Amino acid sequence: MLVAAAVCPCPPLLVPEVAAGAAPELDAARAACSDAVAVLAAARPDRLVVVGLAERDGRGPHPQGSRGSFRGFGVPFDVRLGRSEPEPQGADQPDDRPERELPPSLAVAAWLLERTAWSASPVEGLGVGEPLAAEQCAQVGRDLAAHAERVALLVMGDASACRTLKAPGYLDERAAGFDAEAARALGAADVAALMALDVRLAAELQVAGRAPWQVLAGAAEDASLRGQLLYDDAPYGVGYLVAAWS
Repeated sequence: MLVAAAVCPCPPLLVPEVAAGAAPELDAARAACSDAVAVLAAARPDRLVVVGLAERDGRGPHPQGSRGSFRGFGVPFDVRLGRSEPEPQGADQPDDRPERELPPSLAVAAWLLERTAWSASPVEGLGVGEPLAAEQCAQVGRDLAAHAERVALLVMGDASACRTLKAPGYLDERAAGFDAEAARALGAADVAALMALDVRLAAELQVAGRAPWQVLAGAAEDASLRGQLLYDDAPYGVGYLVAAWS
């Protein structure tokens, strides 16, 4: 069952090497993310599952040790999702299958776990697609919660990308209201409110967190967790939210 969850934004700019000179602008967000991960560790989970948005080739499971990269953002910087699994005994033949790279959302999570020296449990990743319907997301979450006796989720996703004129999606007057409701729901661990988020509106506002948040909602249905909102801001016109559920 689900015993704890952390919700963090997933912009590659969260990684200082990617942000370069702009890195200090997200120091408060990074600190909040570290605090949220600390809540996960304190819950002593048997397994941590990282959930984030992914394009088609990044969807599905990503095992512990999967590699992520920020080379596409001009930085020769790689990460691994948790510690790499040891090679099985007697495996004397090299595995020629190409390694499937983590999508950016999970690569940011891998960086965050490295930064906080995660060692509380094994880690696995799951990339979900933006078009996934709310009830499908919830069922994914229910299945994840049944993986082990004590499951924790690290949920990676941004709110709207339409908060200002210079935002990636330009200014949309609906964005502030959507983000405010998402922040309230995440801060209150309000499962019903997360499930009620409008899928079409979220897509129009370029919300990267809608599907991962609804996966969390499904996982938390019977968990009776309490939430706390740790960060709520919109640098660069994109809503970044950090919450911890325990």
